Amino acid sequence: MRIVLLITLSAGSAFAQNPLSQQIQAIAAEAHGKVSVACSLPGSVIHCDLNPHARPPMLSVFKLPLALTVLHQVEQGAISPDQPVRFLAEDRILPHAYSPLQDQYPAAGVDVPLQELLRLSVSLSDNVAADILLRVVGGPKAVNSYIATLGIAGFHLEDNEAVLHREVSSLYRNWFEPAGAVQLLRKLNDDAPLTPEHMQLLLGWMTPSDRTARLEGDLPDGVRVAHKSGSSDVVNGVAIATNDIGLIPLPDGQRLAIAVFVTDSTADQATREKVIARIARAVYEASRQASSSSR
Repeated sequence: MRIVLLITLSAGSAFAQNPLSQQIQAIAAEAHGKVSVACSLPGSVIHCDLNPHARPPMLSVFKLPLALTVLHQVEQGAISPDQPVRFLAEDRILPHAYSPLQDQYPAAGVDVPLQELLRLSVSLSDNVAADILLRVVGGPKAVNSYIATLGIAGFHLEDNEAVLHREVSSLYRNWFEPAGAVQLLRKLNDDAPLTPEHMQLLLGWMTPSDRTARLEGDLPDGVRVAHKSGSSDVVNGVAIATNDIGLIPLPDGQRLAIAVFVTDSTADQATREKVIARIARAVYEASRQASSSSR
């Protein structure tokens, strides 16, 4: 028993002393909150995990699993990408939520093509468009069920955006373990559950034309990330959630899957986003080295 204990402690000490792990912990401390990280690169062991099984509030990160559920139902023939979906007055989130759709049609009462609702939800993180899609697919239970069929663990969706905008405590009821988020990203990249056409659409929506400040913020010029972020308001000086998950391309053509969640942070927005950017850069550099050494 003593020998086993010594081996276990030695392995734990080796992990704690891993340079990348130490670097991530040092960067995370600057958030003045809780930071959870997971990553994956096939064929390589990268010690980047930090609280990978925490349950951070995911905010708009949920719009990626939602979009997958919608596209799955399209492929099953239950719904059509071209079908008009009524934007009902009761779909509005009042007095205000971020929604280009609601800004364009403040009185609602219009039909919007399903595929346009998808684009708005994933690419622009439109809250009202996401809630309409959630209604169409059958609510949070339908999304939870579909994501579970993909073998993804650690995902829980309970409330829509309308509830999240009314009740601060509800933000903590929608959560995604970083390890589960990375598992989903690897599924998209390595064993896509959708047709190539739909995967191309989805990854295109996830890759904005303008460089973003989080996962992309400290990467070399020209490195474009397919990602989905999530953000909360600042409540009594605390930012409940500043998140980003995505696939980062490496020079050899592989894609690194990474999820960084910053929870209950008292740092300002620039600092929170810089924490995500610096962690992504550290993992990117370690992945480049690991990828080169494995060839």
